[in-house]
Amino acid sequence: MIRVEMREKAENNWRRPRRKTAASLARLAALVLFLASEVPCGQQTLPISLQELFADGVQAQKAGRLDAAEKAFLQVLGKGGKAPFVYNNLGTIYQLRADHQRAIAQFREAIRLQPDYVAPHVLMGASLLALGKIPEATRCLERAVRLQPREPLARLQLAKAHERAENFHGVVEQYLTLRELAPQEPEYAYQLGNAYLKFAGWCFQEIVRLNPRSARVFQTLAENYRVQGRPDLAIRAFQRAARVDPNLPGIHFSLAQI
Repeated sequence: MIRVEMREKAENNWRRPRRKTAASLARLAALVLFLASEVPCGQQTLPISLQELFADGVQAQKAGRLDAAEKAFLQVLGKGGKAPFVYNNLGTIYQLRADHQRAIAQFREAIRLQPDYVAPHVLMGASLLALGKIPEATRCLERAVRLQPREPLARLQLAKAHERAENFHGVVEQYLTLRELAPQEPEYAYQLGNAYLKFAGWCFQEIVRLNPRSARVFQTLAENYRVQGRPDLAIRAFQRAARVDPNLPGIHFSLAQI
């Protein structure tokens, strides 16, 4: 007889703890720095008198001197340099400080001034995710993907939003597209495989939720035991599945193979 604790253990193996790690924070910082000084195509540049001040702010930001960068960007805005990329850069300063509400306000202003500017859409999506506003973040990142379908950063952030929403089909969809865009990138292949595993885990949990005594529950457990090299437990689980549904395809064949 398959014990309940064995089923729970199998389910827990598919669940991923949601803790912020140093690696995730480093990835966010890298995203911020990559998009910080991006000037959208066709955007009017700053007056010559403000260009040097803005450049000083960018250099200070890259060097990690956030106070100096914030001061420079605020001065640019105060002197009339209200360009979308200035608001975008100021927003990244607040984002690096984890002051996401203030960051979002700057990104919104950048988008208001230039709705097709992708960088603030992506960065605002990241801040919304940090605040736990998953549906709003998803909409923002979907907009970024529509604006630039070939931009990997937008799709990577959208995949994170889908994962937070437990929309694993959406996660798979984004990594499939990333694989098509960069078939030689091993990281995308790894993440796609990881997404399929999570999708499979979610499907198993749905089966358990809909019918805990379904033959498919015991079949899935049996297949896992078989992969783990635990044939005795696999046989017992397959036998339990066969008792629930003797006509289920594959059960008797799997038993015969073991």
